[in-house]
Amino acid sequence: MLAMLVSIVLSVLLLFSVPGWAAEGEVFPDLDINDPVALQEGSRVLEEELKLAARPQTYLLIDLVSGVIQIKARGVDLHRLPIAAWTVTELPRLTGTFRLTARPPVVRRKIDPSATTEQEPISLFDMPTEYRLSFTPAMTMDIESADSQGTMGWIHATSRKAWKQLRVWKQRLAGVQSPGEASTISLTLSSEQAQSLAWSTVDGMPVVIRRPSEP
Repeated sequence: MLAMLVSIVLSVLLLFSVPGWAAEGEVFPDLDINDPVALQEGSRVLEEELKLAARPQTYLLIDLVSGVIQIKARGVDLHRLPIAAWTVTELPRLTGTFRLTARPPVVRRKIDPSATTEQEPISLFDMPTEYRLSFTPAMTMDIESADSQGTMGWIHATSRKAWKQLRVWKQRLAGVQSPGEASTISLTLSSEQAQSLAWSTVDGMPVVIRRPSEP
């Protein structure tokens, strides 16, 4: 009990004593300070982010609590992408820093050698709207487009999400986790936001995930 209390106190001190973030009120403004689990999670995420912000690199903070993907560098928000919906399996395993193994595949447009004007080989609009990202340690992230689903697509996506969530509930009721199964996150974004995310990713890009107290 004492150890839990000390951990909560340290979490509060860390969350509200970081220069820059705390001064600007950018450290999880939706944080419930009366929720010990939320405090510990916020502290864990901030510790991971402090390590990443110490280097000149861009990284992703996927905030499942606030429902937003933050593209950041040196602790500063560069861009925010709202999440329309999400599902996740193996939530307890989503700790630490994950690194993207490869950018999403892009179908490059053909260059017309006879054209007299300069042709852009690739642009934001060439980015896919639905794709899968793989990370190490083992984790996959499915990006789905809310704009291009249509009626049948919506039914298919909803059924797939319901099946994934049913598996999560079944495992929770059974009190077991699949030892060899990687965590999977499904994020639904607008087509434009999905393309922006694909455009922003680079090989080896670090990703940190903020988990909700209740999945």
